Formats: sequence, structure tokens, C-alpha cells
Amino acid sequence: MTTVARAIRAALLTPEPRAKCFATRALARDWRRGGLGWEFDVAMPDWPAWPDAPELLPPGQMPKRRKGGSERGRIALWHSLAHIEFVAIDLALDMAGRFGAEMGAEFVSDFLDVAADEAMHFALLARKLESLGSHYGALPAHAGLWEAAFATRHDVAARLAVVPMVLEARGLDVTPATLERVAASGDVNGAKILTRILDDEIRHVAAGTKHFLRCAEVAREEPESLWQNLVKSHFRGHIKPPFNDSARLAAGLSRGFYAAIAY
Repeated sequence: MTTVARAIRAALLTPEPRAKCFATRALARDWRRGGLGWEFDVAMPDWPAWPDAPELLPPGQMPKRRKGGSERGRIALWHSLAHIEFVAIDLALDMAGRFGAEMGAEFVSDFLDVAADEAMHFALLARKLESLGSHYGALPAHAGLWEAAFATRHDVAARLAVVPMVLEARGLDVTPATLERVAASGDVNGAKILTRILDDEIRHVAAGTKHFLRCAEVAREEPESLWQNLVKSHFRGHIKPPFNDSARLAAGLSRGFYAAIAY
């Protein structure tokens, strides 16, 4: 029987996007059915395998996305979202594979479910790009999301604080405005995709918050103070308003976590 760690590592090291999606959803299904052994017998790679395209640029060198309803602007929007979801597959896989032995089966189940969702999101967005005459990899992207994961690879509490509770929570803040613009443009299909993603991301942030609270309990730390200290130590950006407080609260992330350090 293949171990869960080997299956996760194999998916992380699958570069082709469609194949990575299939591998991720298959391993999540195998895990739910009891088809993977509980053994963490291989290490996770420091960097997952990605395709040759898109070209990766430093975040500060990324072209500015033009606002408005031009075809070029629409393609840039959907390409950016597709890249976020593609990297999110690996973020969730790495969370389960890197920290599963210490955190337990519920943690592994939660983040393999997240990975399967992200694979589905990417597939929807890749098809959206194709419907616009483009494809994933046609435009440059950046590796900022994975760099945040790499920086927290030795500390599960820091990883949970930064990835689900900062980076993914930011998606809860910005997606509603994007959804509104897409719907106003008459793009019904695009609005449905974004609605699905927003609903799922609330659950993803909730999973991260739940396990962070467990880390705080084990460490006998006050959760909000622990989160703030970890974010200050491990997150290079800023916690910036406006916030989607209702979506964040639905994910268990109250203002007590982020209001004091937001600016």
C-alpha cells in the first residue's frame, strides 16, 4: 500500500497542471477510502514541480493589470486567479504532507480536501481562460505565495498563521468586489466560478483557523496574541483593510486577531 506521504510527494512533484489536478483529486479520494497507509516515510520537497510556463517574475516586476472590460484585461484577471489556485493546490498538499505526522489524521483529511477543492478551482479557471482564447501559462506570474510557505516550513503554527489566516483570508476580502464587477459585465459563468471559490475559501480559512487554535491550546498561548506575533515574525507584507468581516467571522477569524495590527 502506498503511504500518504509518498502520494502527496508524487503530486507535489507533478509539474503539468492537468496531471497535478488529477493526481491531487485521486490521492484525496484514496485517502478518504482508506487506500493510503498512515506513514510519513518521505520528506516533502522544498519547492514543488511547476511547468515551464508561466514565466515567474519577482512580485514587484509583475505588469500592472489594467482595470476595465477589455479582453486583455479579462484574460489577465482570470490568469492571475488561475495561478493563485494552482499554487494553492501545492500549498494544501505541502501542509498535509509536511505537518501531518505531528498534527494527525483530521489535519491531513482537512488539507487534502482543501487541495482537492483547489484542483477543481484551477480546472474551472483553466477552462475559463480557454473560453477566452488563452491558456494558463500565457502570461507571467510570481511565486510570492510559495515563498511564504517556504519561509514557514519548520513551524506548523507559523504556516497556519500566514497561509490560511493571512493569504487565503485576503481572498475573502477581495473576491466579492471582483465577483460584483464580473457579474455587472454580464459574465454569468465567471460569476458562478467566483461564487463557488468564495464559498469554498471560507471553509479553507476555517480549517486553518481550527488547527491554529489547536496549536495555541497545545502551546498554552492566547490565540490572538500568538497569531499576531507569528505574523509579525514571518509575514513580510501588511495586514491591510478593507476586510470582509462577515466572511472572516464565518471562518472563525474574528477582528480580535487582525484589527490591532492592520494598517
